[in-house]
Amino acid sequence: MQLTGSQIVIECLKEQHVDTVFGYPGGAILNVYDELYKHSDEIHHVLTSHEQGASHAADGYARSTGKVGVCMATSGPGATNLVTGIATAFMDSVPLVAITCNVTVPLLGKDSFQEVDIAGITMPITKHNFIVKDVNDLAKTLRRAFTIAQTGRPGPVLVDITKDATAAKTDFKFEEAKPVERVVDTISDEDLEEAIALIKKSKKPYIFVGGGAVISGADEELKKFVNLVDAPVCDSLMGKGAFSGEDDRYTGMLGMHGTKVSNLGVSNCDLLIAIGTRFSDRVLGNPKKFAKQAKILQFDVDPAEINKNVVVTSKVIGDVKEILTKLNNVIEQKNNKEWMDKIKDLQKKFPVKYNEAGPSGPFVVEEIYKQTKGDAIITTEVGQHQMWAAQYYKYSHSRQFLTSGGLGTMGYGLGACIGAQVANPDKQVINIAGDGCFRMNMNEIVTAAKEHLPLIQVVINNQVLGMVRQWQNLFYEQRYSNTVLSDNVDYVKLVEAMGATGYRVTSKEEFSETFAKALKADGPVVIDCVIDCDDKVWPMVAPGNPISDCFDEDDLKMKGNK
Repeated sequence: MQLTGSQIVIECLKEQHVDTVFGYPGGAILNVYDELYKHSDEIHHVLTSHEQGASHAADGYARSTGKVGVCMATSGPGATNLVTGIATAFMDSVPLVAITCNVTVPLLGKDSFQEVDIAGITMPITKHNFIVKDVNDLAKTLRRAFTIAQTGRPGPVLVDITKDATAAKTDFKFEEAKPVERVVDTISDEDLEEAIALIKKSKKPYIFVGGGAVISGADEELKKFVNLVDAPVCDSLMGKGAFSGEDDRYTGMLGMHGTKVSNLGVSNCDLLIAIGTRFSDRVLGNPKKFAKQAKILQFDVDPAEINKNVVVTSKVIGDVKEILTKLNNVIEQKNNKEWMDKIKDLQKKFPVKYNEAGPSGPFVVEEIYKQTKGDAIITTEVGQHQMWAAQYYKYSHSRQFLTSGGLGTMGYGLGACIGAQVANPDKQVINIAGDGCFRMNMNEIVTAAKEHLPLIQVVINNQVLGMVRQWQNLFYEQRYSNTVLSDNVDYVKLVEAMGATGYRVTSKEEFSETFAKALKADGPVVIDCVIDCDDKVWPMVAPGNPISDCFDEDDLKMKGNK
């Protein structure tokens, strides 16, 4: 049948079982939005306050479900406003399809109104991108975009369509979307045998879990593997939930703000098994001194990650769920009691703790965990609150913790929270933010109110850019250059004006009571929680130091007394 390009866009979305799109209309994409209007009973469009919010919402939708998130924007500034969200998804391997429309073909390259080369701009931050100038290429391009976004290591794909291509007609035939196959052909018997030999020989193994385990949905296979190897487990920021934080074997995060147990344990293990992780600089500390006593065994779907940041002893390339399944069928049960007892002693010696005298970020996160019974989806912005959310909420399954790990995007969390809540209407979704981050995209409260989403936004308000101030305090002789936000902004009045319910709390008791009320609300609630400006994230590792040199407030006090 003959369809216009804009009709083909909608039909291709339906082929891919897309039920939600996040976006913002404009002149160049009007034809597509006209078709969206006609199919509003099949595809729900969420109109965000800003295109960046749309890209983050599509990201949150994707991370919380494993499906492809879809966002749309018009040409020029509409398209460029998606860039930060696309880059965020690229760094964290999130399957995203961004659809933009451009000026007509005769106007391309002529500095036309709202014209920009969005394909060229996003080339370094997409898994692939396309510009479609001919309606005959549109359907196959969109289908390919969805396949690329999901295949192997996921990532964002951008499709830019000229306006005349959305108006032109061509023949269209419906095609059912093909299931995406897991990467298994790269898993070699030789690599598996090397892995088995390393595991068998090891007496002090440690398992380090990254975002790849979350993406592959390897929770059950990972748990079985950990028990067979008889090892403790740590994770990266992106790996949260793949192995339950409530399990006795779990020792917390690794790296700059990792626990002392994980940092010291990895520094003393004889085999580090890295599962779906890219060894970022925040994990490694000083890469030359990282896990020097250990052989390193890496499982990853992306061969480019092998020997990129650390040199490994052996590797297995492929989908980590499939790798673990194969290994679980052949590994003999190990008993590393002496090593596990040593790790348990470290856990008793170095518990994660904080000052309980007044309201604080750790208290807020622990209270959220307690009242949600560990079953909420948590999104965050970036900074101290992000680390507290990683440290003090015990994530028991994958896709429960959504945060910008690789790019560290302030302003990510609220959009992602909206996307996750739309995708998971029966779940409680909570965004934890600092006041600095909240100011960046707080206009999306309008979106949450308009959509009547029962999400909870917690603002941990210390009147400063907390993480940057922490560095200034510890490493810049307390020169607080442009990190003090004391400006008398009344967040309660602001969010009430945007259609949400707002509360301000200044004590632990007030927060507990207010959060309990927020859990019963049927629309968005914002809690402005005032804490001390000098609360810090502990432990930490100074930049350039090995992770074994992690320290906390007690260590600083002891050092000061010497």
